[in-house]
Amino acid sequence: MTEWVSLIRDVPDYPKPGVLFKDITPLLADHGAFVQVVDELGSGLTFDKVVGIEARGFILAAPVAYRAGAGFVPVRKKGKLPAQTLAANYDLEYGSATVEVHTDAFVPGERVLIVDDVLATGGTANATVELVRRSGAHVVAVSVLMELSFLSGRDRLPGLEVRSLVVV
Repeated sequence: MTEWVSLIRDVPDYPKPGVLFKDITPLLADHGAFVQVVDELGSGLTFDKVVGIEARGFILAAPVAYRAGAGFVPVRKKGKLPAQTLAANYDLEYGSATVEVHTDAFVPGERVLIVDDVLATGGTANATVELVRRSGAHVVAVSVLMELSFLSGRDRLPGLEVRSLVVV
């Protein structure tokens, strides 16, 4: 396993009792580790745009796009984008949420890499895939820093290449 994995810190009982939070901020603060992660998230793929899912996905997706010479597209929580948007709903443990993207974010046929920090239940990633496809673009892969395999999020992304740098 890659050396930088040791920089992911476990924080017990955050954000609520019984949850073991995987904190990536020490990894992000280490230049060498950050460069390795950015390089690995997009390696071997060809894409025109990189989608970052709010909020930590932005931190990883923007440098992946820069490194690859691709555009960056933010997918945000409902009501956070200033122009006309497409919206997709997804379920949470207690309720539902909505993500949005600008209607002009993609040109039909563009190849899109979706990047996020964590793949948990797959709801947000699946909603993001829906937004990209409704725009006429093609998802080449979903690439995440960390996958929480016990939540089976990958099962909500059938037929897609799902890349996880770390699986817990």
